[in-house]
Amino acid sequence: MRIAVKVVFAGALLMLGGCSLFAGKKPSNPPAPLVEFTQSLKVRQAWTQSIGSASIFTFSPVAAGGSVYAAAADGTVERLDAASGAVAWRINAGMHLTGGAGSDGTTVAVAGEKGVLLAFDAQGKKLWQAQASSEILSAPAVGQGLVIVRSLDNRIAAYDAATGERRWAVLRTLPSLTLRSAPGLLVVPQATFLSLPGGRLSALNLTNGGPWWEMAIGDPRGTTELERIADASGTPVIIGRQVCAVAYQGRIGCFDAGSGTAHWVKPFSSDVGIGADDRAIYAANENGAVSAFALDSGAVVWQNKQLANRVLTTPAVLGNAVAVGDFEGYVHFLSREDGALIGRVRVDSSAVLPNPIVVGSNVIFQTKAGTLIAFATE
Repeated sequence: MRIAVKVVFAGALLMLGGCSLFAGKKPSNPPAPLVEFTQSLKVRQAWTQSIGSASIFTFSPVAAGGSVYAAAADGTVERLDAASGAVAWRINAGMHLTGGAGSDGTTVAVAGEKGVLLAFDAQGKKLWQAQASSEILSAPAVGQGLVIVRSLDNRIAAYDAATGERRWAVLRTLPSLTLRSAPGLLVVPQATFLSLPGGRLSALNLTNGGPWWEMAIGDPRGTTELERIADASGTPVIIGRQVCAVAYQGRIGCFDAGSGTAHWVKPFSSDVGIGADDRAIYAANENGAVSAFALDSGAVVWQNKQLANRVLTTPAVLGNAVAVGDFEGYVHFLSREDGALIGRVRVDSSAVLPNPIVVGSNVIFQTKAGTLIAFATE
């Protein structure tokens, strides 16, 4: 297991285990060697920048309004042109960061140490600072005039994007043992969709945080608490009127965004999120097998096991390729049609962080060592 676990006992958060997603350590099982293949896909570097180390945390870039916003553990927050990578501004938040960045193009939010939430305007000027109930590992979600965060005690709180005033807060039950991970939040008009500990996919009303619906995608099994961990992973994805998500030691599936009614659900286990296009859902399980599931039925379209135990990222769909990063800094490109390896590049020698983004014709990755890089395919 590459993820440290968190135990809630007598109101305290205790850390167990030395393996951490954020530390970028090698997998416990031997990783598959890099196989030789004919690279049929031409991959070129569109641009690259150094943002700073992620330390023991996870960071991912976010795109909004033609710009990319990124952050690092030392407090660096940066705005770049999405097409060229040119730096528009770079600031220091004044404290170490544990999560970020989130933006809607107007407000930029990052998570600071000890649960501090910081917001800046699109020019990098600090707008406000608020205090969450505990440490924040996930990037804040910004949209619909709100900044929404989930803290480690499983409290979801929404703040006014302009003033920082707290609009609402909801405390959810926290299982006795969960992954110390950074599942994401997705904001759409009227609702936010969240991946939660305990394997829950939840939809909350943006007005007051009230629940619209909740669905179990985790499948706790086993005799010990460790065996029964089944947390939802990554950030839910909206495709049309469907919201799709995955859980660790649980299931993958797509649901009606309005009602939560399941369209299809399949047994699956992943500790990172999913990628999607208008035909399929793409996911990497914790053993490194990458699968494509038909969007309409959940049928397995293809599976590639050549990247076993290479600690893969969330898949990102770029044109006719599906890109995944690994723990040694490689980015692998698989055919969207049949899953065959068609390209490979190396970013640096550190782990690629879990949540790449696609912006226009580029896919953008961030590494533990602090490389921010955009690739395009031809």
